[in-house]
Amino acid sequence: MTKYGLIGYPLGHSFSASFFNEKFCREQLDAVYENYEISTIEDFQQVITDNPTLKGLNVTIPYKQQIIPFLHALSAEAQAIGAVNVIQFMRQDNKLRIVGHNTDVIGFRKSIEPLLCSSHKRALILGTGGASKAVNYALRSIGIGTSFVSRTEGKSDFTYLQITPAILHEYTVIVNCSPVGMFPHIDECPPLPYEAMSKDHLLYDLVYNPEETLFLKKGRKQGAITKNGLEMLHLQAIAAWSIWQNEKS
Repeated sequence: MTKYGLIGYPLGHSFSASFFNEKFCREQLDAVYENYEISTIEDFQQVITDNPTLKGLNVTIPYKQQIIPFLHALSAEAQAIGAVNVIQFMRQDNKLRIVGHNTDVIGFRKSIEPLLCSSHKRALILGTGGASKAVNYALRSIGIGTSFVSRTEGKSDFTYLQITPAILHEYTVIVNCSPVGMFPHIDECPPLPYEAMSKDHLLYDLVYNPEETLFLKKGRKQGAITKNGLEMLHLQAIAAWSIWQNEKS
């Protein structure tokens, strides 16, 4: 049986496992998708050893950047972004070649593009992890300027304490790439001056559980357009499947 899976920590409910196992059942494929919760990236090698029929993996927090030294090659996009969310295993003549890809870019770009209008020229990206790098790459590829926001000074363009109503007037797209607000911490949200938001703003949250995070709820109350990351996950999963079925890289 061919295996696929997800590595990350911690792993609770997995969209990917449900998505792919339902697909395998529906299409009567001899395959299974499993979660591999590893507490350190060094355990990645054990996952490979224990699963010799592994053909592909998704990668989530906190390993999208940490995984790179364990790979033999990166796609051009993954190399440019500096983060990987899809791993392709290619076996030939008893040799294993492991290649990293990034489908977060295509998933996010296709998901947010229909919501953009002429007033959406600059974006704040909340968080500085692997997902934020893909979002940054995607936004810049469609002509939107970006700045990063984090809690720690020196790690980004702004800290949360520096985000004023005046800055929100200038940055009308805000993308949450952090896990803040994710279940079970549904009463949390990024510390922003939400009262300064308006119908000109677009708030996008990569979190999809809960369906409407407090971040999105606060933005919607101010008239902002809001969207969660579920469609992005569907789109990136479809792109990942296409990569796994391609024997060349």
